[in-house]
Amino acid sequence: MSDDKTPPAQGVDQTLASIPAVDHESLEKETRPSDNDDETTTTTTTNNLSDGDNTPSQGESNHVDPPKGPSPPGKWATRLRRAWNWKPKPARYDPANPPEFTLWLNVLFGFASCFTVSNLYYNQPILNRIAETFEVSFERASSVATLMQAGYAGGLLLLCPLGDVFPRRPFIIALVAFTATMWLPLCLTPTFAPFQALSFLTGFTTVTPQLMLPLVGELAPPHRRASSLAVVVSGLSLGILAARTLSGILAAYTHWRNIYWLGFGLQWLVVGSLWVWLPDYPSKNPGGGYGGMLAGVGGLMVREPLLVQASAVAFLLSAVFTSFWTTLSFLLASPPFGYGSVVIGLFGLIGVVVIFAAPVYSRLVIDKVQPLVSAVMGLAVELVGVAVGTFTGSFTVAGPVVQAITIDLGSQFTQIGNRAAIYAIQPKAQNRVNTAYMVASFSGQLTGTAVGNRLYAQGGWVYSGSCSIAFIGFAIIVCLARGPRETGWIGWSGGWPIRRDDLRAAKAKPADVETPTEREPEEIELSNRKSLPRE
Repeated sequence: MSDDKTPPAQGVDQTLASIPAVDHESLEKETRPSDNDDETTTTTTTNNLSDGDNTPSQGESNHVDPPKGPSPPGKWATRLRRAWNWKPKPARYDPANPPEFTLWLNVLFGFASCFTVSNLYYNQPILNRIAETFEVSFERASSVATLMQAGYAGGLLLLCPLGDVFPRRPFIIALVAFTATMWLPLCLTPTFAPFQALSFLTGFTTVTPQLMLPLVGELAPPHRRASSLAVVVSGLSLGILAARTLSGILAAYTHWRNIYWLGFGLQWLVVGSLWVWLPDYPSKNPGGGYGGMLAGVGGLMVREPLLVQASAVAFLLSAVFTSFWTTLSFLLASPPFGYGSVVIGLFGLIGVVVIFAAPVYSRLVIDKVQPLVSAVMGLAVELVGVAVGTFTGSFTVAGPVVQAITIDLGSQFTQIGNRAAIYAIQPKAQNRVNTAYMVASFSGQLTGTAVGNRLYAQGGWVYSGSCSIAFIGFAIIVCLARGPRETGWIGWSGGWPIRRDDLRAAKAKPADVETPTEREPEEIELSNRKSLPRE
C-alpha cells in the first residue's frame, strides 16, 4: 500500500465532517400537514447531503407513511355532510328550472300522509289487548291513545311552524326517520311506562301530513289546487280508516304488536320514497327565528279575518265529526240493533267511496267555485244528513248510514274549500297558517268527543245529534257573515259570486287574436315576405 493513502478511520471522520448539519426545526415545519388539506402530506429528503442542498432530487422523493390512529373528526364530519346533502336526480332542485308539480308527486304526498298519520290510530282498536299484555287496567291502557294525541297536538303547535324556516325536504325526511327509529323500541319494550313515553314522543313527531298540505297548497297551480289538496286529504282519511281496520283484524288473529311492526316497515318505506323523489325545495324564510314564528301564529289569528272564519268553521265541523263517530258505537251496540264489535268496526268502511271520490269531485266542482261556496255546499249536505240520521237512527240503521255518508262528503267539501282559501293568505307563512287552522280543528275534535259523550249519556242519540245540528247551523252563519270578496271581518262587499274570480275573468276575456302591433317584428317581416308574389 502507498504511504500517502489515508487511513480508513481518518477518511470516515473527514467525510462526516464535510456533511452539513440538518436543520431539524425546518424539516419539522416542512413535514407538518396543512390544516386546509385532508390528504396526508408527504415529505422528501435529499439523497445527496454532501452537496448541502436540502431540495429533493426530481423523481427521488421518499414517501413517509401517515401516522397510525383515528382520522381527524373533521374528515368524517365532511363525509357525513356530503352524504346527507347528496340527492338522487329526481330530488334535485334547479332554481332556473324548478320541478313541475306532477300527479306522481301529488300521489307521493298522499302516500306519505296516509302511512304516517296511521301511527296515531293503530292503538285505538287494541287498547284491551294492550291492557292484558302490560297487566294494567283498561283506564290506564286508554292513556296510550290520549298521550299519542296529546303529542300530536304539541307537534302541531311547536314543529309545524318550522316548515316556514327549514328547507322542507331534509326537515320532513328527518322527522319521519326519527319517528321510525323511535318506533322500534315501541315494538319491543316490555314495560308500560316506556311504552307511554314513546307513544307521546312518536305522536309529537308524526306531523308529516300537516307539512305536506301547505307544500301542496304552495306548489299546485290555482286551477288545480283543490283537487291536489283532495289527494292528500284523501290519503289522510284513508290512513285513519286503514289503521283502525288493519289493527282490529291483525289483533284478532295474531299478536297485537304485529300491527306496530307493520307500521315500522311502512314508515321506513315512506322515508325511502321521500328520499328518492321529494324535491329539495328551498326555505321560504331562511334565517327566521323560532320564537318569532310561534308568535306569528297568534298574530295571524288577529290580523287575518279569512283565517279566523275558516278556523271557526273547522272547529265546529270537527266537533260534529268526532261526536258522531264516538257515540255511534253506543247506538249500534244497544237495542234494537245489538251489533258486535266486528260489525261496528266495519261500519267505518262506508266512507271509503267518499275518500276515493274526493279528488274527482274536487276537480269537477270545488276547483271551479269560490272556496267559501264549496264550504257552504258541504255544510248544507251535512246538515241534511245529520238531521235525517238524528231523527231516524233510533229505529232504523239506514239513518246512521245516511249520516255517515253525508258527514264524510260534507267534511271533504268544506275542509278542502277552507284549505284552498287559507293557503293563499300569506305564501311565506303557509305552515303557520296551517298550524292555526289545525289547532282550531283539533280543539273541535276534543270538544266534540266530550260534549257528544256527555249529551248521549243524558238524553241518548237524539240529544247528541241535536247538538250537532246546532253546530252546523252556527257554522253556516259564520260562512254567510263574510262574503268571498270581503276584506274586513263582516260584510258582503264585492258581492257573492259562485265561480272563482280568475275563471270568470278568463271566460269574459275575448279570444286571443293577434294584431299586427302585438306580433313580433320578425314574424311580421316573415309574413310579408310570404305574401309577396314570386318572380
